[in-house]
Amino acid sequence: MNRINKLFQKKEQNILSIYYCAGYPTLESTTTILESLETNGVDLVEIGIPFSDPLADGKTIQQAAKIALQNGMTLRLLFEQLKDIRNSIQIPLVLMGYFNPILTLGFETFCKKCDECGIDGIIIPDLPYDFYKQHFKKIITSYKVEIIPLISPETDVNRIQEIDNETNSFLYVVSSNAITGAQPNFTPEQVHYFSSIKELNLKNPHLIGFGISNYQTAQKALNNANGIIIGSKFINLLNTHNDASLAIQKLKEELYNK
Repeated sequence: MNRINKLFQKKEQNILSIYYCAGYPTLESTTTILESLETNGVDLVEIGIPFSDPLADGKTIQQAAKIALQNGMTLRLLFEQLKDIRNSIQIPLVLMGYFNPILTLGFETFCKKCDECGIDGIIIPDLPYDFYKQHFKKIITSYKVEIIPLISPETDVNRIQEIDNETNSFLYVVSSNAITGAQPNFTPEQVHYFSSIKELNLKNPHLIGFGISNYQTAQKALNNANGIIIGSKFINLLNTHNDASLAIQKLKEELYNK
């Protein structure tokens, strides 16, 4: 049982997961931001691997990735920065990135390095689940790392249940078919989608991400899931305050105070 499973055993609801981009705003920000997030009560962190063509990401994350790459961040450097991270960080850590940089490094090498650094899970938005099962599932099961699948409003019920049965971590529920980015509220259709996922009584917990930025969106997601994932809003606050601790404190105020 890895740290993700232990987290959901200990805390079944109101999970707060934060996404940020490695190497942003400076090349050396990766571990200092992570330490600030844990200190300020974040339950789980997704560390983004910057990529030049992040198709699922909105302007905020695209810009962060662009600057991180300009700063010199690479996947190999990220693993070097994270090699001793378990000496100071206890919360679950997930790497989120596109398939091209991972394939360039080598999928098994990537999984091995995740295991060595104490990474608990990986999210690869552009890796089709069937392709993963056929070509890469045997590799990842050799290491102490879990693949975290994404489901969207276009994923039918049978498919969701199939993915749930084959998963041993959590499901990342994408709130819409749009790209990442903060939005002021969710539509009735989105809320219905959230509740329909909840009613499936899935084996694994699920977190909702994409678009959560304030009390209204956070509460509608939390009413229908085990927790929420925030990316763009945190990065925007980080840009405003230039301090990760202050940014996460401000974010929590906006998410939980009406």
